[in-house]
Amino acid sequence: MIRSRLSSVIERRLLVNYRVDPRVATALLPAPLRPQLVRGQAVAGICLLRIGGVRPGWAPAVTGLTSENAAHRISVEWDGPTGVERGVYIPRRDTASRVNAFAGGRIYPGEHGRADFAVREEAGAVRVAFATRDGAVEVDATVEDAGELRGSELFADLAEASEFFRLGSRGLSPTTGGERLDVLELSTDAWKVTAGRSRHVRSTFFEDPDRFPPGSAVLDSALVMRNVAADWSPGEPLRVGPGAVPGYGSAAA
Repeated sequence: MIRSRLSSVIERRLLVNYRVDPRVATALLPAPLRPQLVRGQAVAGICLLRIGGVRPGWAPAVTGLTSENAAHRISVEWDGPTGVERGVYIPRRDTASRVNAFAGGRIYPGEHGRADFAVREEAGAVRVAFATRDGAVEVDATVEDAGELRGSELFADLAEASEFFRLGSRGLSPTTGGERLDVLELSTDAWKVTAGRSRHVRSTFFEDPDRFPPGSAVLDSALVMRNVAADWSPGEPLRVGPGAVPGYGSAAA
């Protein structure tokens, strides 16, 4: 697997956030991960990402690819070699790109499923809907721009929400073998999010009563990121499972 950095531009990123019963979130996580709590609640959500100019760090921007992508996420922490570490557990990634679906987990960390996307952008709002080709997940979300973050029970204001997600920039996603998590980290010198307001959100992932019993996952807030240059760097896989020793390395290490 290639370990070089990828460069890109985050053309549009919607973070649709839920507050979740910590016991329910815990049941969805492999050891040694645990939910990162905010005001006594776990934080989960959907990242709807249009990313452009994706290319190796040494390649010119004109050679980059553009794609629509989605990730369901749970904010997590775990005990690493030097203390508590944090990131997001991504039980599934989906993409409209055949290239991403082929490369994910083979050439670069992060296995992807295929999905069909419909996007409509208008002044002050964006709608992103997708359905996975395996029939497992459907999402339809419309998020409006907002001057400030209101109504959230997780975050006091936009600054607090922004810092929370900035620090949780490491994505950990399961692999087919199930013994490790692929690790991919976002870095940028231009981090900036703005407040959003959810006009309509539907997600069969969060509405599945077997996964989230009624009332255990409640829509909380939305954030928007636009036109931010960002790099993506692979990390060492994280071992998982009942016998996993906290720390990095392959399952055979």
